[in-house]
Amino acid sequence: MIAKIGRSSNLYGTLSYNNLKIEKENAEILLMNKMIETVDGKYTVSQLAKSFEPYLLANRNTEKHTLHISLNPDPKDKVSDEEYWEIAQHYMAEMGYGGQPFVVFKHTDIDRSHIHIVSVCVDGDGRKISDKFERMRSMDICRDLEKKYGLTTAIDKVGKSNDKIFRPVDYRAGNVKSQIASVVRHLPNYYQYQTLGEYNALLSLFNITTEKIEGELQGKMRKGLLYIPLNEKGERAGHPLKASLFGKNAGLPALELQFAKNKASLKDHPAKAKLKYAVNNSLKSTSSEDFFKKDLGEQKIDTVVRRNETGRIYGITFIDHLSRTVWNGSRLGKEFSANTFNEHWNNNIKQNKESASIKSKILTPDDENLPMDEPHHLFGILNNNDRNMDGLVEALGSLIPETHGDDQEELDFAGNMRKKKKRRRNR
Repeated sequence: MIAKIGRSSNLYGTLSYNNLKIEKENAEILLMNKMIETVDGKYTVSQLAKSFEPYLLANRNTEKHTLHISLNPDPKDKVSDEEYWEIAQHYMAEMGYGGQPFVVFKHTDIDRSHIHIVSVCVDGDGRKISDKFERMRSMDICRDLEKKYGLTTAIDKVGKSNDKIFRPVDYRAGNVKSQIASVVRHLPNYYQYQTLGEYNALLSLFNITTEKIEGELQGKMRKGLLYIPLNEKGERAGHPLKASLFGKNAGLPALELQFAKNKASLKDHPAKAKLKYAVNNSLKSTSSEDFFKKDLGEQKIDTVVRRNETGRIYGITFIDHLSRTVWNGSRLGKEFSANTFNEHWNNNIKQNKESASIKSKILTPDDENLPMDEPHHLFGILNNNDRNMDGLVEALGSLIPETHGDDQEELDFAGNMRKKKKRRRNR
C-alpha cells in the first residue's frame, strides 16, 4: 500500500474535488471522525467545511492547513469497507491526527478502489501538528498495515516490477502519456546531460524525443517543448504532448537550469577520461558501426548515432550507464566528432570478417552475437545499494506498473492546487 500526503490552503477545493466524485457516483463517504453529521447522511461542501472552521479560526498563521491523504492498496488486494474504515482510523491515529476531524472518501472510479482522507493539520488549540519525519513514519505505518491485513507489500512489488519501470515507450500499447511520464519524471534524478541534444539521445533509448517550439504570445516570444513518442525505427509514432503535462521539471526552463547545473558538475568528472579511453579503444579495435556499438555496449555504454537523409553522420552521443552521464562526441574531444566516425565507417570499405559475418547472419532476437538494440538495464537502478528502497517507493508512487494506476483527475486536481498557490504568490 502506498500513501500520498498533500497539503494546501484550499479546504473548499479539496472537499469539492471529493464531493464531485460522489455526485458522479464514483465515490462515497465511508467514515467521519469528529464531524458534524446530517440526518440523511448527505453532505454539501459547506456542511463538511463547518466541522473544520473552528480549527482554522484558532490558527490563521499556518498557510497550508488542509491535509489530503490517499491510501492506495495494490489493485489485486480486495479490501472491504470495514477494513478501509479500520485502516483509515489506524493510519490517522499513528500519524498524530486521531483526535482531529476528518472525513474518509472511498473512490471507485479507476481499476482499483482507494481512500482519500481530508483533515486539517492544526488542532483545536490552534497548534500546528508536527510533520517531522512524516514520510518515513507514513511508510512504516503502511508496512504494518500490510502485515496486519495481508496486503501486497509495496517494496516487494517494486522489486518485482523493476524490469518494467523505465522501459521504452510502446505506442501500440496505448496510455502513451503515462508511459512517457514514467520516464521523464525520473530521468533527471539518475542521469546528467548538458544539452537538449544529449537529453534527446538519452530519451531515444526509451522511444521518446523532444522538439522545441517557439511563437509569439501577447506580443512576447515564448519557448516551449513537446514530447513525441517514437517507433522502433526512431520515427514519430504519435501525437506530440506538451511538456506541462509531465510537470514543470519536464519543461524547457527547468531543463536549461539542469543543463547549467550538470555542466558545472561534469567539468572535471572522472567519467569523461574513462569514456574517452573506452571509445578510442573500440574505434581502433572495430571497423564496423555494429561491432563498435556492441563492444561499448558490453561496457554499459550506449551509442546514439544521428544521420541526415543522405546517411551522413552529423552527431554521435555516448551514454555511460555506470557513471550515469551523457556526452556528445565533440564534447569528449575533436577526435570523436561526427567527421571522425564518417571517415572510419562510411569511407572504410574493406570487408573484414566481422562485417561479413554480420551480413551473412539470419538476425534473431535471441542471438547473443547481435549488436545491442535495446537499452541496458540501467533499469536495474532500483537495485542500487546507494538508494533507499523505501524512498523509491515513495518517489515512484503510482507510476509503478501493475501496482497503482494513475487517476488522471487526481493528478490534474493536484496540479491545479499548485497553480492556484503560485497565482496567489504572484499577485
